[in-house]
Formats: sequence, C-alpha cells, structure tokens
Amino acid sequence: MVDRKDIGSWLSGPDTSNISNYPGERLGLPDSGRGSMARAGRRILAICIDWGLSYLIAIAFFNANPNAILAVFALEQMVLVGTLGYSIGHRIMGIQVQRLDGGPAGLLAGVVRAVLVCLVIPVVIVDADHRGLHDKAMKTILVRR
Repeated sequence: MVDRKDIGSWLSGPDTSNISNYPGERLGLPDSGRGSMARAGRRILAICIDWGLSYLIAIAFFNANPNAILAVFALEQMVLVGTLGYSIGHRIMGIQVQRLDGGPAGLLAGVVRAVLVCLVIPVVIVDADHRGLHDKAMKTILVRR
C-alpha cells in the first residue's frame, strides 16, 4: 500500500530547518546591539554621507568633475576602511567593517571592497545575513559599533 510519505513530502512545504531567525545568526552574531549586523538603513545612510562628502570635496578642488567624485569616494573607502575599519559615514552611523573572526579588515580588504562598492552591483546582491558580494569576497562583515 502506498503511504503519504511515499508520494508527497512537498505537501508539508519547503525545508526551513536551516533558515536563520535574524541576519548574522549563522555567523554567531547577536540579534541587536553592539556586534550585530548593520541593517540596510544604516548602510544606506553611511554611503550617502560618504558620497556627499566626496561630492563637496570634488566641488571644492576639482570643479565637480564626476570622475573626481568617484575617485575621492574610492580613496576614502580604501584608506579609511583599510586602516581604521570605517569610513566617515560608517563612523557617524555607528558601524564598522571587520573580518569574520572579529579582527580589523586590513588594507587589502579596504582596497578590494572600495573597488567593488564603486561597481555598485556587488553591493546590491546580498545574502540572508545582509552581506553583499563585496563583503563575501573579502570575508568581512559590517557590524554595529
């Protein structure tokens, strides 16, 4: 005799046993507060602050050349994230970049992340933990300070 188990495990729906309850849970991070994953709102405001500052610098020194805006933005990301772990926008929004093991991002991560951020597409493709391709490539995470 045919049993329900034989014909239709699809009736019970997809397997949800490995889905996390909040971003960062699979990485061992807390749900909220210090050390939790930075959410989209903080990230977007931080990048807007950084882009706005880059625009002001380009107006002051480069006659608002669009290439200069991008260059100033990339340089800020490379140097500040690579050395301090955060850009000016990150600092204002209370977030920072760190390696998965909790250590500082490092200069190489700052450079690669900056290049990928400037390409835009790697930033908007994110996983369940809110990590973009630029973070996954360098094994970094953006957490609340």
